[in-house]
Amino acid sequence: MSYQPAPETGQAPPPLWVTTSNGFDGYRVVRQLGVVRGLMIRSRSVVGNLGAGLQQFVGGRQTVYMKMSDHARQEAFDLMVHHAAALGGNAIVAMRYDSNELAPGVSEILAYGTAVVIVAEHDPTPAAAPPAAG
Repeated sequence: MSYQPAPETGQAPPPLWVTTSNGFDGYRVVRQLGVVRGLMIRSRSVVGNLGAGLQQFVGGRQTVYMKMSDHARQEAFDLMVHHAAALGGNAIVAMRYDSNELAPGVSEILAYGTAVVIVAEHDPTPAAAPPAAG
């Protein structure tokens, strides 16, 4: 079953625990809900290519492409988190990114992982939102 909410809805992703490892210290997985993903396909605009071309001419950091890539990764991540929440998960483990060039100037960015329900090791209640980054 596919789940991809409309991108750019303005909805913030729900607060879920996300890690690239297979678990969280002090918590245990009580239910695996399956693979979740967020897929974004982005193309560079003519204006973006012009700005990036000027940066290439001068040399140094390619901030136009960096911003575009970072934005696409964040959108893919947010879609993955929405997918996990829709399945009833409160966490994602084994999270990864992948990207491919589909055509010249068109990139696919995929965020994926396994949606799970976690509980504290000594408490059967599902874990609340992760602590705020600080």
